[in-house]
Order: sequence, then C-alpha cells, then structure tokens
Amino acid sequence: MIIRPITDKDLDTLFQIAEESGPGFTSLMPNRDALAQKVDHSMASFERKVVRPADEHYLFVLEDEATGDIMGTTGIEANAGHTQPLYHFRRNTVTHHSRDLDLRHSVETLTRCNHYTGYSEICSLYLRPEFRQANAGKLLSRVRFLFMALHPERFSQNIIAEMRGVSDASGQSPFWNWLRAHFVDMEFSQATHLVGAGYTDFIDELMPSHPLYTCLMSQAARTVLSQVHSQTRPALRILEAEGFQHKGFIDLFDAGPTVECALADIRSVRASTACRVSIDESETLGRSGLGHRQHVANEPTLITNAGTVDFRATITADSFEESGNLIISPAMADKLHLEDGDLSRILPLSHARPAQTRNTAMELSYAY
Repeated sequence: MIIRPITDKDLDTLFQIAEESGPGFTSLMPNRDALAQKVDHSMASFERKVVRPADEHYLFVLEDEATGDIMGTTGIEANAGHTQPLYHFRRNTVTHHSRDLDLRHSVETLTRCNHYTGYSEICSLYLRPEFRQANAGKLLSRVRFLFMALHPERFSQNIIAEMRGVSDASGQSPFWNWLRAHFVDMEFSQATHLVGAGYTDFIDELMPSHPLYTCLMSQAARTVLSQVHSQTRPALRILEAEGFQHKGFIDLFDAGPTVECALADIRSVRASTACRVSIDESETLGRSGLGHRQHVANEPTLITNAGTVDFRATITADSFEESGNLIISPAMADKLHLEDGDLSRILPLSHARPAQTRNTAMELSYAY
C-alpha cells in the first residue's frame, strides 16, 4: 500500500468512491465536474509554496501497488471557511430562572455559528469495502497528521474533523427530517448535494439563525444529536485515541459531531519523529541478529518522505531507526522516493496505539 497525492488519472475511481460512499458524505459528491475541480485544486495546492494556510485542499489516495487499484481516499482542508462559510450548531444549556417564584428550569438549545472558521479540517476519509484490511484505515487516518507535522506552515494550529451523522441506507436523516418539516422543504440528499457543490446561500436564507429548543424536537431527531453513522464509528475511535474531543458542535444537516484537537497535541504527531534516511545496500535488512536497533523487524511503522507534490507514505515492518537515522532497503527507498540523507518522518504504530484497543470486524470500516 502506498499513499500519494491524487492526480487527474484518478478521477474515474474518485467518482466511483463518491457513489459508493452514500448520502451524507458531503466532501465527495458524485458530480464529475465538481470532482474534477477538486482534483485540479488539490494538485495545485501541493505545488504551491505556502507560508500560511489559505484555500489549499490536499487530497491523497491509497494505492495497491501490485494492481494499481485505488483503495481509498483521505484529505485535509487547510483553512476551513476560507472560501465559503463553515456552519455548525452549538449545543448550549440555557437556564430560565424566576427569583420571585423560586423556579428554575434548564433547557438545551442549538445555535447556528461559524466557530471553526480558520481551523484546518481532516476530511474525505473513505476506505473502499473490498480493501478493508489490516492497517489500511490507520494509514489513511494517521498519514495526514505526519504530513501536517512535516509542513506546519500550511495548516492551522488547531484541527477539526466533521464526523458523518446518522442516516439510513435510503438517505433519510432523522435530524434533517425534523428540520425539513419546520424550516427547509428539501430532501436531505438535495441539501447535502448543494453544500458539496459549494452552494451555501440557502443556509442563511432558509435555516434558522435563532436558538432551537431541543425539547421541541421529535424523539428521533434528539436521539441522533452528536451520534455518528455506523460506518464512521471506527474512524471516530481512532480520532479519540489521537486526542480529538467533541465539544458540543454538530453538523447542520445530520447532527453528526465535530471533534477537535491542537495539532501539537495529536498523539501521532507527538509520537512520530524526524529521521535522516540511510539506505542499506547489504541485503541484511529484516534478518535476525539486528536486535540492537531500536525498531526491530515485524513492528509495523508508518514512514513518509518530506515532499509535497512528490509525497509518499506507507506502512512497513522492514525498517530500523538507529541513532536518529532511518535505515531502509533500496526497494523501500525507491518506493518512497527517498535518497541517502533525505528527511523522513516515522511513526511506529505501537507508539500510536492507545492503552486499550478493540479488534473487531467493524474497525475495518471507515468513512467520514
């Protein structure tokens, strides 16, 4: 498996992924023209010289090197809300108090806001069902943190992820169904399509700007507040293990939670290290007798180069870190476009693993 920036040759597969991912996956909508623009924008973003984040969007693909198949996607929005408003509902508690009657009552409200404008956003993570295998989802999720650690000038100091909320196989969202009945008479799929295509004017024009009392909502709508789609639970668990927290901001359409973390506090950023590459030509890499090296064979490690346009990353057990040097084989160096003395960033997956993990079939499913 290899991670690389998306190119225009990946457009057909990207369109297939947009269709496969289903309703609510607004960062990749099945509109070929919009996806072509997204690919072009991503390619241009990787090529830019950046001193501070602007409207860059970085989209990566996970490729099966043996077959050339695209296994999944993952992305980063450098500056959320830069080109179009980024709206959320904030969950608040409001207390009404009558001193004279000695009565007090607290109720929850949802208030539309632009709290996360200027944050960097991780997005577009999708692992295709036929390629859900060991370490594939971890590579798609964690590679973004290493890329941001390598190029901090391109990103905000604070990172968010908007998690996909609850909707069924037919695209019905309980939260949106309540909003539709009272405010915006359009299908959930139409609303998410408009947002995915970059049109957000209808939010200001039609959606409520005043606080909404959740006690007045349907039970079905209240139940899904801050809940994630079944296919998104594994991705949320990974982000929570990385240090991301939900602080009460939810999506306008499906009520899915947004989670946040400072870039410097992300577990994979703190656990990863920068190394200089040393290419081992002796063909002894991975053999026994190398126990004095700090990372032994068969310990999966995420390795990246330090490029942008030429960025590459993979997970391998055939590498060693010794005295600040990353020792790899010529084949691995060629795969990652690395030469002797180049900068690399590495993350042993055992260092990124939380104290307790669950190895279930569900964790092979990723989408948000």
